[in-house]
Amino acid sequence: MFNWNEIWQHMGAPALIVTGLLLLMGVASLTVFVERLLTLRRARKVSRRFAAHVGEGIVPSALAEVISEANAHRAGYLARLVETGLSTYQAALADVDNQGLTPVERTRRRLDRRVDLLVSEMKRGLPVLAAVGSVAPFVGLLGTVLGIIAAFQGIAATGSGGLSSVSAGIAEALIVTALGLAVAIPSVLAFHYLATRISQDQLALTDAAGELADRVEGWGHRVPGGGS
Repeated sequence: MFNWNEIWQHMGAPALIVTGLLLLMGVASLTVFVERLLTLRRARKVSRRFAAHVGEGIVPSALAEVISEANAHRAGYLARLVETGLSTYQAALADVDNQGLTPVERTRRRLDRRVDLLVSEMKRGLPVLAAVGSVAPFVGLLGTVLGIIAAFQGIAATGSGGLSSVSAGIAEALIVTALGLAVAIPSVLAFHYLATRISQDQLALTDAAGELADRVEGWGHRVPGGGS
């Protein structure tokens, strides 16, 4: 039976430093996971609400209203994508940014870049999870090695040997490796879970961008408000 209080009290300074570092890594990993999970869920909810509100109302005569509605739902990635596409189309029709491209081409290119930026925003914090999942086991192993070295140095200094003395020191040292694995495994699982959800959202945004670009292409050079 482990006596955690006794093990903690007998840990040397290097092992305690490594343990503290692992605890900080675990807190950072948990913070990133919870923040990303809540942010992505909120974004999906707002995007569904925006899509239900706008429906098929994205027409040349109602661009200003749709853009205004998109700005009111900026917590959703879909709303920001639509706002970018329609704003670009309006600016291209007004020849605000003349680059020798048609309004449809400008809109399609801008949508592609916007999808990349939104996906990059979704992935914010994921490198922390990946780093913790990769590094934590090695940090724990470092703590174990330092703990074993300290245990053998203590045995050599006191002159006491025997299986019980060695086993106690090694058990205390291995606790740090176990802690490293306990931090790394949830981080890896959280990373893959979020990466899968983000891939699904990325596919949805790419489809939405394609549909919006196709719709804009059907409008041609029609001026918002019903003109031509």
